[in-house]
Amino acid sequence: MTPLTAPAQRTANTAFRGLSITAASLILVTLAAVATFLLVEAWPAITDASGELADKVSWIRPDEGQSLIEIAGYLIFGTVLISAIALLIATPLSIGIALFISHYAPRKLASGLGYLIDLLAAIPSVVYGLWGAIVLIPVLQPFYQWLADYLGWIPLFAPADDGTVSNTGRVALSAGIVLAIMVIPIITAVTREVFLQTPKLHEEAALAMGATRWEMVRMAVFPFGRSGIIGATMLGLGRALGETMAVYMILSVGLTYSFQILNAANHNTIASYIAGQFPEANSQGVSALIALGLALFVITLLVNMLARWIVSRRSEFSGAN
Repeated sequence: MTPLTAPAQRTANTAFRGLSITAASLILVTLAAVATFLLVEAWPAITDASGELADKVSWIRPDEGQSLIEIAGYLIFGTVLISAIALLIATPLSIGIALFISHYAPRKLASGLGYLIDLLAAIPSVVYGLWGAIVLIPVLQPFYQWLADYLGWIPLFAPADDGTVSNTGRVALSAGIVLAIMVIPIITAVTREVFLQTPKLHEEAALAMGATRWEMVRMAVFPFGRSGIIGATMLGLGRALGETMAVYMILSVGLTYSFQILNAANHNTIASYIAGQFPEANSQGVSALIALGLALFVITLLVNMLARWIVSRRSEFSGAN
């Protein structure tokens, strides 16, 4: 190849710099445009959020006289609870799968498992929802009854007030399990790549000092990949917070602050509630639903900001050491 002259190099560098700045600016512009749209469209409902919505949007409250603020509280609670269940299930499983692929499995098996994980991440959420509603819930129903019978003294596994467990299985725990299955491929794929980036010299040094394979992982791999694990977990949390169709196809419609995850018609998420109510919404109802979408937007933004802060603090701490 013929090398570029100095003026041509400057022109190419300037053009590339301009394209990079434009691409980065488009992200900020898009984010600002989405936030502006949500705020403008939700403003009528926000300004009237403290009032009763029964006369204006009769379908948007479960009981007579509840305001948008109360409904948003129920939905935020349900969204966080179900996402937390999914994250508690998915995170240790994802770390274990990623560790097996990166450090324990033979090369051919690791390559096949990595491809399978990437394939699972590409499956549409509606497929997970159908599978969960038709296949998984009937299988889990006896397990739910066992939890209520033997661990019902724990608030999470307490049955309904009449002592029964949902016959349909459309409860918060079902939604959390399906969401966990959905986010496992995402967390695993990111964590696997982080583990594979561990410096070989660190691993070999630990093994040379007489460490076992597990001790090497604990001393070299986990400290190096800690910030990546946190980032992958927060990425999975963001997916769980915004998931719509899978949750909508599994949950019964209900709004409470209860921690009874085996009780039917108790919980719902913001995204699922919007999907269920939007087709029948009038103009005031659309504004109220967009206000709920704005709340979900803020929650997701705060989660990602928290993840970035944690990762940056971990990086600074590692650099200082």
